[in-house]
Amino acid sequence: MNIGRPVPRSGSGSQEAYAPELLYATFNQDYGCFAIGTQSGFRIFNSDPYKEKMRREFKDGGIGIVAMLYRSNYLAFVGGGRNPRFPPNKVMLWDDASSNIVAELEFRSDVLNVQLQRERIVVVQRNKCIICSLEVKPRHLHAFETADNDRGALALSGGSQSSILAFPGRQKGHIQIVDLQSCVGLSAVQEPQSTSAALPVHRARSHSRGSISADSGVTASTAGPASGVYPANINIIAAHATSISALAVSADGTMVASASEKGTLIRIFDTLNGRLLHELRRGVDRADIYSIAFSPDNTRLCVSSDKGTVHVFNLEAKQGAGQQPAPTPAASGKSGNRHSNLKFMKDLLPKYFSSEWSFAHFRVANEVRCICGFGSERNSVVVLCADGTAQKYSFDSYRGNCIREWYRKFI
Repeated sequence: MNIGRPVPRSGSGSQEAYAPELLYATFNQDYGCFAIGTQSGFRIFNSDPYKEKMRREFKDGGIGIVAMLYRSNYLAFVGGGRNPRFPPNKVMLWDDASSNIVAELEFRSDVLNVQLQRERIVVVQRNKCIICSLEVKPRHLHAFETADNDRGALALSGGSQSSILAFPGRQKGHIQIVDLQSCVGLSAVQEPQSTSAALPVHRARSHSRGSISADSGVTASTAGPASGVYPANINIIAAHATSISALAVSADGTMVASASEKGTLIRIFDTLNGRLLHELRRGVDRADIYSIAFSPDNTRLCVSSDKGTVHVFNLEAKQGAGQQPAPTPAASGKSGNRHSNLKFMKDLLPKYFSSEWSFAHFRVANEVRCICGFGSERNSVVVLCADGTAQKYSFDSYRGNCIREWYRKFI
């Protein structure tokens, strides 16, 4: 997520608090690591416990977007900053084992977001979501049209057994859900597990590079094997009345969470049938939602915004064989979240009074923009802030009290 210095406005945090060298920050698929793009390169960190794992400094420019592939040696870059290392319309696949670019994808317009998942590269532009194969000579597999998506909203399930993709629909406030495993044209490959993992399908030589011009303009509805772009089944969810600003998909791919540009409500849907499962209220004031994250067991959700606040919600746990329900405060209702004292009159009062509010929340230092993910301990959240700090907070399951465990400067 681009959490660098925002355009000055009321409520966006102290301008002096932002780290001028920080361009981008993102977690990997399980939140165990995070990466940052800077004006002169990139760095990789272990999230919890916090530890810098590696850094690369470039003499000829900055990295505006970086995407990790689990804990493997492969990353995707897009140039950015005062002097971009790469053009903003190109995605470069980097092999850190050889310190070389092994593949590149060129588009007609700027790239706003990139994510990697096993054998796929997913690229977001303002009005399009494009899927290519992750190999030395990438193939253009799918192209989906979207409504204006200036924030680059996109979510992929992070689990090894699911490949659910969520991105904005063609209509404002709609979400498109695609099960990539059911799509034609791409065989399943095993997830890279180590820093010496080879590219799925092919392995690059240290000084060779494959490239394609991926922006064919072909949409999923008209595509076919002859065009090199394959059809896919799409599930459409009418989620909000205003444009989608943030998305998250659970690790197992069963749920998608969304926020609109208004930023007051988080809605969670079943990805299979589009049924609304939860409607959670972040607040009443408008806010820019910068991240949404599911816990690994799907029992909690954390949300961060430009106001420097992080909210943690309880979700009703899915009970498996031998699994015990998570403890929740009896006074807070079945889900453990807070409710209005007038909820018993929900049929007579506006919808606001039947809302579920977070059971735990905290405000980060300097009140700057931030993104969040769950820590290695169940009752913990790790936050990456635009002032160049990483912070860990723990929370009480019963009362929702939050304590900052540590505070580290990563840039």
